[in-house]
Amino acid sequence: MKAIELEKAYNPKDFEDRIYNQWVDSGCFKPASDEKSPLHASYLSKSKNSAVSKYTVVIPPPNVTGVLHMGHGLNNTLQDIVVRYHRMKGDNTLWVPGTDHAGIATQNVVERQLKKEGLTRNDLGREKFIERTWKVKEDHHATIVKQQRKLGNSVDWDRERFTYDEGLSKAVRDVFVTLYERGLMYKGQRLVNWCPRCGTALADDEVDHEDTQGAMYHLYYEYADGSGKIEVATTRPETFFGDTAVAVNPSDERYTTLVGKKLKLPITGKEIPIIADDYVDKEFGTGMVKITPAHDPNDWEVGKRHNLEVINLLTPDGKLNENVPEKYRGLKPEQARKLVIEDLTEAGLFKGEEKMNHSVGHCYRCKTVVEPYLSYQWFVKMKPMADKALAAWKNGEIQFFPKKWENTYEHWLTNIRDWCVSRQIWWGHRIPAWYCECGETIVSREDPECCPKCGSKNLKQDADVLDTWFSSWLWPFSTLGWPQETEDLATFYPTTALVTAYDIIFFWVSRMIMAGLEFTGKAPFHDIYIHGLVRDKQGRKMSKSLGNGIDPLEIIDMYGADALKFTLSYMCAQGQDVLVDKDSFKMGSKFCNKVWNASRYILGNLEGRTLIPVTDADLTELDKWIYTRLDNAVSLAKDAFEAYRYNDGASAIYEYFWNDLCDWYVEATKLSFKNGDEKEKDRAVSVLLNVLEESLRLMHPYIPFVTEEIWSKLPLAEIIENRRKAGSQNVITNSEYNGLLVDAPYPEVTEARKNAEVSARFDVLKELIRNIRGLRTECGIDPALKISIAIKIESGTNAEVIKEKTDMIQLLAGIKSIEFVDANPSKSIGTVGTGYEAFLLVDENINIEQLAAKFRKDIDWEKENVRRSENKLNGKFAEHAPAELVQAERDALEVAKSKIEKLEGYLRNL
Repeated sequence: MKAIELEKAYNPKDFEDRIYNQWVDSGCFKPASDEKSPLHASYLSKSKNSAVSKYTVVIPPPNVTGVLHMGHGLNNTLQDIVVRYHRMKGDNTLWVPGTDHAGIATQNVVERQLKKEGLTRNDLGREKFIERTWKVKEDHHATIVKQQRKLGNSVDWDRERFTYDEGLSKAVRDVFVTLYERGLMYKGQRLVNWCPRCGTALADDEVDHEDTQGAMYHLYYEYADGSGKIEVATTRPETFFGDTAVAVNPSDERYTTLVGKKLKLPITGKEIPIIADDYVDKEFGTGMVKITPAHDPNDWEVGKRHNLEVINLLTPDGKLNENVPEKYRGLKPEQARKLVIEDLTEAGLFKGEEKMNHSVGHCYRCKTVVEPYLSYQWFVKMKPMADKALAAWKNGEIQFFPKKWENTYEHWLTNIRDWCVSRQIWWGHRIPAWYCECGETIVSREDPECCPKCGSKNLKQDADVLDTWFSSWLWPFSTLGWPQETEDLATFYPTTALVTAYDIIFFWVSRMIMAGLEFTGKAPFHDIYIHGLVRDKQGRKMSKSLGNGIDPLEIIDMYGADALKFTLSYMCAQGQDVLVDKDSFKMGSKFCNKVWNASRYILGNLEGRTLIPVTDADLTELDKWIYTRLDNAVSLAKDAFEAYRYNDGASAIYEYFWNDLCDWYVEATKLSFKNGDEKEKDRAVSVLLNVLEESLRLMHPYIPFVTEEIWSKLPLAEIIENRRKAGSQNVITNSEYNGLLVDAPYPEVTEARKNAEVSARFDVLKELIRNIRGLRTECGIDPALKISIAIKIESGTNAEVIKEKTDMIQLLAGIKSIEFVDANPSKSIGTVGTGYEAFLLVDENINIEQLAAKFRKDIDWEKENVRRSENKLNGKFAEHAPAELVQAERDALEVAKSKIEKLEGYLRNL
């Protein structure tokens, strides 16, 4: 056989794009039940005998407003890993891609473009504006798809969906009308969160609360009868024009006799009552609270309880309106505030202000301060659906990974409020409601031709559109064809898993569960894996303003997609954020390099060799050990996949491939090529290829490109046939395999490979070699220098393996000769292990004077460390420093003392 040459340097740019196109063109990303899948025949065969398990994931659709950031990189990577695993496992696997129309965000992008041209959306008109927005969508969508392909997302592109496509539009309308028919959708005048910049209402969870510098302003209100005045405090004094009462706690004895008395509003002279309500905290401030129902959610509730007048002070663009005195009209609140304070001061009704930080709501898209605003809007009654979603969790229909997010889920659903779903923008699903001059409201799945009440054809459709989340809460089933009873819906719904970040549990996860239960009768997924956010090394959220964002494409260009994927998965511990910088991805790159170089070495040893079947009886103890380690890695990786512990799986394959396979097994097999006859060399290289083939399958979900490229170079037909003849475990059968690694079966845990005795014996060898290498380092001996050692073995222990494996020890530890002794030899430096003592013999090759001088220098250094630590521990440090730092110093002292004792022993032995 000829040697198989891999390029000397690992360069992912040479093959990643080519391989991705090959995957897509061959239909590998399609579910096995799809006729276009290369595994379709195998699926039909299996499904005749039993049901084939399915695994379905729908991608959290990125907004078509920009490019993917590293958070998307993490989210897509984790989905890709688990999807590839289940595909290889034999499940009928589907990953549905798609994007979100992102109503407010996308409209903002277009309006910013228009502003640069000196235009507004009204200059274009609704139809032209929407045409232009579609173009922005198409441009951004093309960029997102390119990025997802670069990441290696194994999605079925033929099933890609968009939250504003024709099918989803039909689903959205059906859901709106159904909710209306069930009494769960209504239109009413309510206090909503209003963004003056976007000119639209926002849901509670679309408001970002940020600590902002402000003040508490203290005002006086005079009694209407002139008998005195009271003091109230507010962060927004300009809103007092909308006050319709001042409230006190009914149990506050200071004010019991004042309830019902009239107050006179400053400047306007309007009279308002003093009322009693439990909402008031009598310990806060004066215990008197101004009530402005149109501009505070709590005041709104108080106003409803007491039937207070509701006075809106704002225009839609956030300025004071006709309900304030003329001099304040048209001003923004912060402008009016300054003027109001001046006028109150002049009237002797301003006591003063206290500077303070307080939480202020901002629009989640444009960051404008959000105003509580009285408006007619469409709302969904959430409590009935929330109760079903809570029951689904309690019944075990859904489970969270990690479980701590269940508390967040429960809290949010328990305290849920009705959802404001109408938005005063143009880009999005138009609300399917029409109004007739006779007062009739028609909510319909089809556009009505006339009013069912009066017959008029003069109908006007509601100008508003639906909240973006109203289409994305239907995503798990609308993407599969609902409300039509499609084959995909029957096959793949409910989906299996949702992989998403914790910042949209409120926006999306809970609502999808509610929608799934309400409209399909089933929870839309069973497993909910909530991963952390990607942050910089300082723990800060990545953002444009901080300039700390990392472009996934830049990392892929530098290191390759596999390096990005492996690094993110290796660092993604359950329940924790991922802290990275650009240098972090060197780790994944080094691992891919290791896989490449090890494979290059193995394939390069094929020159002149003949591959042969290797039965279990033909395996050496070393072979049995690596198969034990391989089986252990498979077991750990599969457990990690099933529990969504990505970092555990990445760690398992890293430790196996880098340490067990490369550092120990491959190095030890060099004895076969050095000392073995032709038959042994054929046997050794056959086992190496068998192990490499299975190892590539093990690692593929985490590093798909490099494993696929190496896989394509293997003499697979011979490997598979020889393994079949030998009766080996984990053999690929022709019926399950089409030639590409992406569709090859994942390795199985094989009980027959577990060999505790071999593992224990090999652990002793590894420990001995590590200890000898450690002695070399401590003594400063040149790694290239061949040294002599003596070993004293305890009879009846696993250490007796040392006598059988002297060739391996000499090769891996750089040993010239090994002497077995019963007593400690003179002029030696010793180390103790499991069932043995090993001694480095100081002979003519080692300069004793130089070695002794090194030991003395090291002892002096450690004595100085001891002196510093003792001074710290005997001084104020021990009294005032945190306990963990004091303990760390004590530990450092003990380490230094131990090193001195060891080094002095070395000196004595010399």
